[in-house]
Amino acid sequence: MNQPQQPQIDLSNTEAVNNSEGTPLFQQGVLLRSVSKFVTGTSENGLIPIPVFFDPITRKVLEASVPRELREELKDQLI
Repeated sequence: MNQPQQPQIDLSNTEAVNNSEGTPLFQQGVLLRSVSKFVTGTSENGLIPIPVFFDPITRKVLEASVPRELREELKDQLI
């Protein structure tokens, strides 16, 4: 099966994203969303994992890693 090719990006043309201490180190975490069994069509409610990045110092989530639909709900927990 052929996978679509990713564009070649020259990292020298990118910009660092820094945490609250000014360093570019983040951790990866997972937001969990509950979904009704009526939506999934199964016998039990389900969980949807959403991978995100967060500042290891403040534990606030990097806004750019959160789906747009959830940003307003999580606005107090974002950087």
